[in-house]
Amino acid sequence: MNCKIFICLFVLLLPFSISKPCTTAVVSGKATDDGKPLLLKNRDSDFLQNRLAYFFEGKFRFIGLVNSTDKENNEVWSGFNEAGFGIMNSASYNLKINDTTKISDLEGKIMKLALSSCKTLSDFEMLLDTLTKPLGVEANFGVIDAGGGAAYYEVNNFTFIKYDANDPEVAPNGYLIRTNYSFAGTENKGYGYIRYKTASDLFSDKIKNGKINFRFLINDVPRCLIHSFTETDHSKNLPDQSENKYVFFRDYIPRYSTTSAIVVQGVKKNENPSLTTMWTILGFPLTSIAVPVWLTDDGSLPKILIADETGNAPLCDLALSLKNKVVSKQNDAKENYLNLSALMNRNNTGVKQKLTPIEDRVLKKAGERISHWEKTKFNSDEVKEFYDWIDNDIYPEIKNNFLFN
Repeated sequence: MNCKIFICLFVLLLPFSISKPCTTAVVSGKATDDGKPLLLKNRDSDFLQNRLAYFFEGKFRFIGLVNSTDKENNEVWSGFNEAGFGIMNSASYNLKINDTTKISDLEGKIMKLALSSCKTLSDFEMLLDTLTKPLGVEANFGVIDAGGGAAYYEVNNFTFIKYDANDPEVAPNGYLIRTNYSFAGTENKGYGYIRYKTASDLFSDKIKNGKINFRFLINDVPRCLIHSFTETDHSKNLPDQSENKYVFFRDYIPRYSTTSAIVVQGVKKNENPSLTTMWTILGFPLTSIAVPVWLTDDGSLPKILIADETGNAPLCDLALSLKNKVVSKQNDAKENYLNLSALMNRNNTGVKQKLTPIEDRVLKKAGERISHWEKTKFNSDEVKEFYDWIDNDIYPEIKNNFLFN
C-alpha cells in the first residue's frame, strides 16, 4: 500500500480507536424521587476488564472503579468516599483545540486524588485551583457531595468552568448530561452528539412523567437500544429466537467498547454518608447485572467485583463471555453489529432477558436493606451478609443459567 494512503487511513481511523466515548449524567436531588443526587457513567474504554478496589489512603476511605491491568490501582475512573463525595468523568475532545501541551490523560489520577481528599464540591474546586498546571486533562468531571451539591466541571489544562445542576438557569429540570464534548469548548467539535440527543430524549420523557430514580439510570440509559439519529428502537418488534438477526450497532449509548456502567446514589442533606451507594455493572451492561456496594468498616467487597487470581473480576469475565454470544465472531463486524435475537427475542430467552429477573431480585433485596438502614443505622455486618449472598447465590445462579462451569 502507498505510504501516503496508509497514513491518511490511519489519521481517519485514529479518533475512533483512541476516543473514550462515555455517556454521563449528573442529577440534583431536586429531580430525584427520593431527594438523593445521582451520578451516571456509562464507561467506554479500550480496557475491557474493569474491577472495583477499596482504598485506605489519604483523608478518606473510598471505593473506585479501576482497570484490571492497573495492578497498583494508580487511576480511578469513578467512585465515592466515606464523606459522601462521588466523582466520575467523560473525556472531552473540544476543550484543548489550540493547546500544544504534551502531558495528558491524567483524569484517573486526579479522580483518585479527589476521592482521597475531598468532602465537598468546594474542596474539588480548590483541588483544581491548587494543582500544578498543566493538569494533563481534557474532561467533564461530574461531582456530587453529601450536602446536596451536584455539578459538572469542564476542565482543561489550565482552567475549569462549573455547571451547577442545582441552578435552574443552568439545569432547568435539575439534571445535566455530557458525552464527549464540552459546552464551553469549540462548537461542533468532539464526539457523542448522537448519544447526547438519545440520552436527552430519555431524560426529557422521564421527567415529564415524574421524578428520576437510580433504576432509570441503571436500566433505561446504559441499556438503551434507541438511536436518536436513525430513529431506530431495537427493543421493539423483537425477532424470534430461531432467527440470526444482526442489527447495525454504532453510536448507541451502549457500544462494543462499553466496559461498565456506574451509578453513584448520594445521600440527602444531613443523612448519614455511609448510605451512599454505588450501583456497579461490570463488563458489558447489556450482558451483566447491577450490584450495589457500600463502604464497610474493613474494606469488604463482593468477591465477584474484585480481582481474583487472574487479576480480573469474575463478574466482568462472565459478562464479557456473555457479550461474545451477542456480537459477531467475525473480526470486522463484531464492533458494529449486534445479534439482537441472542440478546432479546419474542420467546424471552435472550441473554438480557434471562439476566433481568436475577438483577431485579438484587435490586429488591438491596432496596430493603437501604430502607432498613435509613430507619435504624448503617450496619457493616449486614452489608457483608448481602455480599455473601451475591457471591454464593446470585453469581452461581447466573453461571448455571448459561451453563458455565
